[in-house]
Amino acid sequence: MKKLLLKKRAAKKEIPTRITNETVAEHRERILAGGRRFKYPMQYARHRLVMTTIIITVVAFVVILLIGWWQLYSVQNTSTLFYRVTRVVPVPVASVDDEMVKYGDYLMYYNSSAHYLKQSKQLNLNDKAGQRQNSHIKRKSLDIAIANTYAQKLARDLDISVSQERIDQVTDDDRNTATGRISQETYDASALNILGWTPSEYRYDTKNRLIRQDVAYAIDENAKQQQEKASQLIQKDRSLDLKALATTLGGKGDAEVIAGVSGLVPHTNQDGGLAKAALTLQPGGISSPIRTSAGDGYYFVKLAEKTPTQVSYTYLRIPLTEFNNRLETLKKDSKVKEYISIPQEDDEAAQR
Repeated sequence: MKKLLLKKRAAKKEIPTRITNETVAEHRERILAGGRRFKYPMQYARHRLVMTTIIITVVAFVVILLIGWWQLYSVQNTSTLFYRVTRVVPVPVASVDDEMVKYGDYLMYYNSSAHYLKQSKQLNLNDKAGQRQNSHIKRKSLDIAIANTYAQKLARDLDISVSQERIDQVTDDDRNTATGRISQETYDASALNILGWTPSEYRYDTKNRLIRQDVAYAIDENAKQQQEKASQLIQKDRSLDLKALATTLGGKGDAEVIAGVSGLVPHTNQDGGLAKAALTLQPGGISSPIRTSAGDGYYFVKLAEKTPTQVSYTYLRIPLTEFNNRLETLKKDSKVKEYISIPQEDDEAAQR
């Protein structure tokens, strides 16, 4: 019996020693059959590996999204990490007239205000007083981000844009201070120290301000008509008193035309260009309408006095109100939606 088993095993292992045209197909099949037992198990393992990797990736992505949502909208994490993430990933913090307000824009203004309070005012935002102030700067930062986004939407509709050259000019003008002109390096270091902004962030804010300013002037027909009326009255009487002119033009509330006196200020006074315009006049002379860099209205200035280093002038201001009025209307019509909660009562307490 034992001999029979050995003969059978030997027969199974017997392989023809000579390959001929008749046996080549058999040899090929033997070799391929031996390889298949390695090929197919690996094929199945690779398929399982790919499926497992896809499932793990999807689960990890969903977990990251949930954690990010919780940190941004529930915890309201304002750390540098989440600020950098939201500058790259455009997630919304609010919407205005169906336009997304970027979370990164809100955090840029919030972190700047928080940096200023911590560095310059030595304020602890975690104590009771600091928490009230914290809510206040959150409210203010969100309002700025909403207003800037609405201005960008109107700018597209009105085909308004701001060139890099204009941004460069505004930045260059900002380097002129009351004590003289500072270098670009000193200017950048000052912005970083006081506001916590890099040069690119400061330029981004400058662009936002210029767009908002241009839009405010473009849509405010009432202020434009007041400015034209004032120009006509001044042309008729170049010695016209600006306070009397303000009374003539009138206006109520935020639209009230006002007049004031600067007092003696440096030639390089940061007043949106009013001192610079006054220096071009003769005593008693009145300028043509000025659109200041502050973008808050049309100005007329009348030179009172100038010295080698200082200048004094009276001014007339015709405010811009249409942009703010439109934004308030959108809020009343529930077309401004905020995705984070900021207690309004804390904001009011911070202002008292």
